[in-house]
Amino acid sequence: MKIVIIGDGKVGRKLAAQLSEEDYDIVLIDQNAGKLKEALNQMDIFCITGNGADAEVQKEADVPHADLVIACASTDELNMMSCLLAKRLGARHTIARVRNPIYYRQMGLLKEDLHLSMAVNPELAVAHEIARVLLFPDTSKVETFVKGRVELVEFPIRSDSKLKDLSLAEIYQRFQVRILVCAVKRGKDVFIPDGHTVLEEGDRIYIASTHKTLEKFFAALGRRVDKVKNVMICGGGSVSFYLASQLQHARMHIKIIEKDYARCEQLTELLPETTVIHGDATDHALLLEEGIEDADAMVALTGMDEENIILGLFAKTKNVPKIIVKVNEDSRAQMVEGMGIDSIVSAKGVTADAILSYVRARKKSLKSANVETLYRLVGERVEALEFIIREECEYTGVPLKDLETKPEYLIACIGRKGKIIIPSGEDYMQVGDSVVVVTTKRGTEDLREILVRQR
Repeated sequence: MKIVIIGDGKVGRKLAAQLSEEDYDIVLIDQNAGKLKEALNQMDIFCITGNGADAEVQKEADVPHADLVIACASTDELNMMSCLLAKRLGARHTIARVRNPIYYRQMGLLKEDLHLSMAVNPELAVAHEIARVLLFPDTSKVETFVKGRVELVEFPIRSDSKLKDLSLAEIYQRFQVRILVCAVKRGKDVFIPDGHTVLEEGDRIYIASTHKTLEKFFAALGRRVDKVKNVMICGGGSVSFYLASQLQHARMHIKIIEKDYARCEQLTELLPETTVIHGDATDHALLLEEGIEDADAMVALTGMDEENIILGLFAKTKNVPKIIVKVNEDSRAQMVEGMGIDSIVSAKGVTADAILSYVRARKKSLKSANVETLYRLVGERVEALEFIIREECEYTGVPLKDLETKPEYLIACIGRKGKIIIPSGEDYMQVGDSVVVVTTKRGTEDLREILVRQR
């Protein structure tokens, strides 16, 4: 599968690295020759220096024969223009990163005219991720499957946890709720557990179930009953705008601190129910004055990773119950996790996951099920994939207890006609099902790959 990526920024570089690892044929276009040279030294890809919206440059990249063109350059206009041109030249599919809220709102009208297969808004995707975590404040991360009906949450096992020193079999028996622990991170190790796995202090576990069932489970654990009501957001960029818009619907009180006065005026007009403060969020005195000690949650969304990390650590000293920090650099994100800040979000990470889902779903192969959704967890060491079963095959209609699956794969849940099934050995898969699989393997594209051998 031939893929052309326009833009060697954070998202473009991450996509090029991940897709080249999975043996896709990658061409990377950027105007900065120095950056491309660095990419060429790190990855097995082909690079072309030039403007991605130039027809001659696209022809040099063999766009007319490309299966997919992904435009993630610095400006929305360049991305949309590049995709339109690529489609005219003969590219089969195109994806554009569109960040401007005004442009993105028009995508329903423009998508067909621009011949776009997909438009991705990183800031909106990150806002969705943060909002989900704030609705489940005891979790570090929440991903959704089956059109939002299934949630996969990351949950740390602390010293006072009722789950500590219990096996998974004991947990299922004691709490009598239909959840499934899909993966465990213990120190540097990540593994798919079984019923004999005993949870230890410091573990991070990934639990799949419906939202209501998870609420019952956390209530049974005696976790926080009070919902997040007061949220302080540091930084007033696009993510903050999208996030505040969503949180207003959940009846939360939001305060945004932004140092650019013109942006404050904009936000005040766009978000009449949100308190907007003009000031520097890195000024600790200002944070205290604005009531950080009374906040249920603090979300650090400035444009700099370092500022966000410092803000998160300061909030931790003030015992803010929930702290969420935006960190785009992967190495910094791993470092922050070790500092005790549980919830870290990345715009390039959610964008890459959305595009990877699309790529795997459309790779040419004899697949009986297509990848619908994909998330990478635990520093990209675990993949959670949603498959839609399209046709009868060797694994449909067979009880799961009779399907010999590889140990690195776990079927987390099955969505069937609006109903969510946390599977037991007697359950089975059938045509039309959404099946969520969690695995420590990279690059899974077909449900057949989870079987030890084909039936």
